[in-house]
Amino acid sequence: MDELEQRIAANVARVEARIASSCERSGRRREDVLLLCVTKQRPDAALQALYRQGHRAFGENRAQEIRERIPSFPADLEWHFIGSLQTNKAKYLPGLVSVLHSLDRAELAQALDKAWQRHPELPPLRIMLQFNIAEEAQKHGAGQDAALDLLKAVGECQRLRVEGLMAMAPYGEVAEASRPVFRALRELRDHMQQTTGIALPHLSMGMTGDYEVAIEEGATIVRVGTALFE
Repeated sequence: MDELEQRIAANVARVEARIASSCERSGRRREDVLLLCVTKQRPDAALQALYRQGHRAFGENRAQEIRERIPSFPADLEWHFIGSLQTNKAKYLPGLVSVLHSLDRAELAQALDKAWQRHPELPPLRIMLQFNIAEEAQKHGAGQDAALDLLKAVGECQRLRVEGLMAMAPYGEVAEASRPVFRALRELRDHMQQTTGIALPHLSMGMTGDYEVAIEEGATIVRVGTALFE
């Protein structure tokens, strides 16, 4: 095992231990939380080391990076798109990604649906609706008041399958400061489920600085990059 792989293995062990502790504190099962390895701008060698550690779910935020990486990796990887996506780039994703975490407007839903309709051999694209819970001007995401309209827009698409919600907490050094955002996203999810009867099992929330708090508040997917690689 070379130095890079040793470092990543040690980092993975630390992150896994913290996820397990967070699950235990909140009375949850470890298998109910997916560790999504955020691999954007990381060298292929680092991703290969993660793969050898047993990880299969990787997250990228640029369509071009996914297109360049896919041929170099085994087919059993599950790629998640986690960044903001322009509608004119939706056509690049079929056959590359299984899950999109950043659906924040009806126009993007329609563009993705159209792209997937051209590939009937593929399973539907799994969708997380992104909300700007903290109402930060620099962040993408729909407003909470648009939640039901956005859910309806995705529901009208033939090749999209909505599975949950996503949000990003404001950047900060204190993990506990993210808790109100994660709690609000969970409450919004619960309200949407109760109002519509549509199951939304997933909450994609929490990153390197606050994933433990996110798990305590119900995250089923945590998007971790820096803690795995540095």
